[in-house]
Amino acid sequence: MTNVEAPQDLQNLFDETIAADQRIEPRDWMPDGYRKTLIRQVAQHAHSEIIGMQPEGNWLTRAPSLRRKAILMAKVQDEAGHGLYLYSAAETLGADRGDLTTKLIEGKQKYSSIFNYPTLTYADVGVIGWLVDGAAICNQVPLCRSSFGPYARAMIRVCKEESFHQRQGFELLATMMRGTEAQRAMVQEAVDRWWWPALMMFGPPDDESPNTEQSMKWRIKRHTNDELRQRFVDMSIPQAEILGVTFPDPDLRWNPERGAHDFGEPDWSEFMDVVRGNGAASVERITNRKAAHDNGAWVRDAAYAFAQRERLAHDRTTGETS
Repeated sequence: MTNVEAPQDLQNLFDETIAADQRIEPRDWMPDGYRKTLIRQVAQHAHSEIIGMQPEGNWLTRAPSLRRKAILMAKVQDEAGHGLYLYSAAETLGADRGDLTTKLIEGKQKYSSIFNYPTLTYADVGVIGWLVDGAAICNQVPLCRSSFGPYARAMIRVCKEESFHQRQGFELLATMMRGTEAQRAMVQEAVDRWWWPALMMFGPPDDESPNTEQSMKWRIKRHTNDELRQRFVDMSIPQAEILGVTFPDPDLRWNPERGAHDFGEPDWSEFMDVVRGNGAASVERITNRKAAHDNGAWVRDAAYAFAQRERLAHDRTTGETS
């Protein structure tokens, strides 16, 4: 049913549900714009989880101990699970998972720009856990109260696991900071590289964000990009002090009048360049995703054939026809 054909009472019921801070479920009527916005956001989120396996997966065979390998493997596996939850949420909106993957590979849908940066040292694994997953937590915890039921419910489990990932990253960095001077220098250098990309994870400034206002009205989002970015900065500074690292921002200081930290402006031209696919690892990420998808075709074919066989066997048993 299109917006033009929808009776006004359905639109009114939708508006009342949103205003009452209740959930929209897949079988409920919803405006086309709401559905399209959710598919775009949930698909981008799912793509980010799947592509996000690559930067740290790059260090699976090079982690310095069996314990660190096991921790990292568990985390990468969690990210795969997050992607599956979110693709399932997108499917409840009528999206096709295969179509979403094709759009990702063809560059027609985006994923988080943070994953287009390379992981150059093992300290990057810890910094990603601490800062990147920390930024994700700031962004995603409010999504547990998103107006779309399947998305909100998926985010509850995702956020629990992301919180664990952040603690793992912080613990790794704390261990390295108690090590040699070279290890401490490696951690600081990684923090210097990842700080600004982490701030960009929340998206462009509010006055340049084309989707924030409507998403806030529909209560898909609960906070603006700039609000979430401020929350992340305020959260990260005391943690940095505990670790003994600094952030590469000369404008970073406490503002008693605002009750929050002032901080510098990220390089938004860099952000847009990376979003357009010109990041240091952009080509590698999509090339790897396409190869994994192509190499997994036989698994999908086998699963489909098995499902068909089971269906035929069921039909023969019950006397039904397909």
